[in-house]
Amino acid sequence: MKFLDLTKVYIRSGGGGNGCVSFRREKYIEYGGPDGGDGGKGGSVYAEAVEGLNTLIDFRYQQHFFAQNGQSGMGRQRTGRDGDDIILRVPVGTEILDEDEETVLCDLTEVGERVLLAKGGNGGFGNLHFKSSTNQAPRRANPGQEGIDRTIWLRLKLIADAGLLGLPNAGKSTFLAATSNARPKIADYPFTTLHPNLGVVGIDNAEFVMADIPGLIEGAHEGRGLGDLFLGHVERCAVLLHLIDGTSETVAQDYRTIINELEAYGGELAEKPRITALNKIDALDDEEREEARAALEAEVGGPVMLMSGVSGEGLNEVLRAVRQEINDDRIRQKPAEESEPWQP
Repeated sequence: MKFLDLTKVYIRSGGGGNGCVSFRREKYIEYGGPDGGDGGKGGSVYAEAVEGLNTLIDFRYQQHFFAQNGQSGMGRQRTGRDGDDIILRVPVGTEILDEDEETVLCDLTEVGERVLLAKGGNGGFGNLHFKSSTNQAPRRANPGQEGIDRTIWLRLKLIADAGLLGLPNAGKSTFLAATSNARPKIADYPFTTLHPNLGVVGIDNAEFVMADIPGLIEGAHEGRGLGDLFLGHVERCAVLLHLIDGTSETVAQDYRTIINELEAYGGELAEKPRITALNKIDALDDEEREEARAALEAEVGGPVMLMSGVSGEGLNEVLRAVRQEINDDRIRQKPAEESEPWQP
């Protein structure tokens, strides 16, 4: 399945049915009078967050959603049939934006959450509605109310408890594959990851969801590389795990590059709790490890953890540090026999 996290959709609610002008004309009935019914209501357009979806790819093949119009009223005091509603089923974590692609109309963050996007038009009154003592044979009826046309944007921000950050080839996908049930593509060239991946990580009788996004490079906020389009997928995370390639000769500069991109992106992302880890230490000897760690700690201004996604060294300590930053209400407990620490 292809991944799509932003799409444009055209919606229209149904128009109301027209009211009916009708009179009773049965034989042998002395007093006839008006009997025109009201028009039916037009269908509305809703959006609903459902389980089992993690992409907006369905909306690439269908962008137009038109609700059904209400039926016109009929004689014999018969009201027209209401139009059927349309429901846009979207993944949990979908934001709905106005046509300007900036105004947030709603944010669907829970399964079953539903929002009205375009209300159907009301049906018009038939001439029976206008009958009175002074107007016993009205020959007027109201037209139905027109539906609403609007253009909206759907933007998906994945629901995850922790997010991975780093330059291309920092070992993010290797880390996710080693610690979770996810199987992202892993290769020895930059930008192996082209779309976000989610994995369920288990540690100390607890599970949480971790997101891996494509690597950032300097100038990502200006559109370089894959840009910062995927940073929205870690906006909802409680903590960010920043991985630094330990084999790089410029670990401090690599760290600063990512921090600069977070600050350029804006919002609260740069202020989120971060854990910095020096990855790929299996390729370094003790002296090289301490040298890289000292240089990185001087830039970070705090502690730096050591780990290797390939050998498994330090993985459990990093996972426990991430776990401590996540609120207990976001953690799912699991049986002890299923939560054995990761072993290389």
